[in-house]
Amino acid sequence: MLFVALCHDMPDGLAVRLATRDAHVAWLKSLGEKVRIAGPFFDESGETMCGSVVVIEAGDLAEAKATFAADPYAGAGLFAAVDIRPWRWVVGAPAA
Repeated sequence: MLFVALCHDMPDGLAVRLATRDAHVAWLKSLGEKVRIAGPFFDESGETMCGSVVVIEAGDLAEAKATFAADPYAGAGLFAAVDIRPWRWVVGAPAA
């Protein structure tokens, strides 16, 4: 089953995000095909990262939560809020 994590950065979290970004991207890559899509959210200007969306495949919600808890961003305390939900892909595909 697919699970989506909608992650909202803490206020003024950009410095933490930038300092942890390489570790976060390496973590995503280490998950291999388990990651279906991932990328940052931007503020209204479209220029400053302020959150993340990550879709992974996991056996159940507990596994998905454990996977997302291992994200270096989570470990660094970047997120003010994280919403993890089961999700079904219905239409479209992300651009390569």
